[in-house]
Amino acid sequence: MRLSDEQLVEAFQDGDSSAFDQLVSRWDRKIQGAIYRMVGSGEEARDLCQEAFLKAYRGLSGFKKEARFSSWLYQIAVNVCRDRMRRQRGKIVVSLDELSAAGELPFKGTGPSALELMEAGDLSRTVALAVASLPDEQREVIVLKEYQDLTFLEIAEALDVPVSTVKTRLYRGLTQLRQRLMRQGIRSAAPIPAPTH
Repeated sequence: MRLSDEQLVEAFQDGDSSAFDQLVSRWDRKIQGAIYRMVGSGEEARDLCQEAFLKAYRGLSGFKKEARFSSWLYQIAVNVCRDRMRRQRGKIVVSLDELSAAGELPFKGTGPSALELMEAGDLSRTVALAVASLPDEQREVIVLKEYQDLTFLEIAEALDVPVSTVKTRLYRGLTQLRQRLMRQGIRSAAPIPAPTH
C-alpha cells in the first residue's frame, strides 16, 4: 500500500529517515521542473532543487499538518528561487540548449518530421524566454498553474497569499505573456480567462 505524503511525514517525524527518501523520490521531478521553469537553467535547477530538499529535510520535523506537504514543499522551492533571483537581480539566464525537450529524431517515419521538431523547439524556446522575462510574482504563478497543474488553493498556500491574488497574478501574467508572444508574431488560439474572485 502506497503511503500518502502526510503519512510519510508522520513516519519521518517518528524517526523513519527512509520516509524522507520516499518523499524526495515522489516529488523530485516536479519540484525540479517547477524550479527550472522559474530560473531557466537545468544545472541551476538541479542545484536549487537539492537546496530546497535540504531545507525541507531540516524543517520537516517541525512541519505542522495545517497545510498540505506539497504546498509546503512548493513554498520552499519558490523561496529558494526568489533568493537566487535576488542575488542575480537583472540577470536572466536561460540555456537555449536545455529548453527544447524534442529529443532524438525517430528512426522510421512514425513520428514528427525533423522540420516539425525544429519548429516545436523554436516555439518552446520562445515561450520559455517570454515566461522567464515576466516579473517574478507572475512567473511563479504561471509556472505553478500551467506547468505544475496546481489548483488556485495550492498555489495560494505555496505562496502564502490569498486565492484572489493568485488569480490576479495569473491573469496579468498570461496577458503580458500573450502580448510578448504576439510582438514576436506568435498568436495564441486560446483566450486568456478573466480572473474570477
